[in-house]
Amino acid sequence: MLCLTSPTQAAWIEAALDDLDAVLVDHAHCEIKAATNALSLASRVPAAMAPRLAALAEEEVRHFREVLDVLGARGLALGMPAEDRYARELRAIAHRTAPAGRSPQETLVDRLLVAAIVEARSCERFKLLSAALAARGDAELAAFYDELFASEARHYRTLVELATESWGGDEARTKARLERLAREEGELVLSLSGAASIHG
Repeated sequence: MLCLTSPTQAAWIEAALDDLDAVLVDHAHCEIKAATNALSLASRVPAAMAPRLAALAEEEVRHFREVLDVLGARGLALGMPAEDRYARELRAIAHRTAPAGRSPQETLVDRLLVAAIVEARSCERFKLLSAALAARGDAELAAFYDELFASEARHYRTLVELATESWGGDEARTKARLERLAREEGELVLSLSGAASIHG
C-alpha cells in the first residue's frame, strides 16, 4: 500500500482487537504528534508550502477531537503518551542513511518523507482496523476508521509532493530516497512486537 514494503502481520490486528481501548488511546496521541509535526514543518518550508501543512495540521487536530469523543464515549482517559519506538527509530534510520554532511534541504526532505511513511503505515492499519471492526459488527467504529484511511492517504500524497517541491521538483530523487526509507521502515515494522498501538 502506497510506499510500504512490508505488510502488517496478522498478529497486530489480533492484538489491536484484544485491547482496542489501548489502540484508541494511542491513536489519540498519534494525532497530536502528527498535528505538532505538521506545524513544525510549516515553519521550515518555503512560505508558499506552509498553507498545505497548516491545513494538514488542522485536519489532524479535528481527528484528535474525534478520537477524544470516542474515548469519552467509552469512559477512557487520554493519559500520558507511551514511548513511540516506531517514530524514534524511523527518524534514526533517516539520520543514519543520510549522506555525510547533509544539507538543511536534505534534512527537510527527510522529515517530510518520514512523515509521509508514518501516514502510509497509519493508512494501512486504519484499513485493517476498519475491516476487522466491520467483521466484528462494530459498524460505527469501522466507518470511522474507513474515513480516516482516506484522510491518511491524502496526507501521504501531500507530504511526498512537498518533499518533491523541496528538491526543486526532482521526482526521481525524491522517489529514490522514499524507496530507501520505506525499505528500512519495512524491516523496522517486522522487528516490532505487534503491540496494541497504531504503529506497534
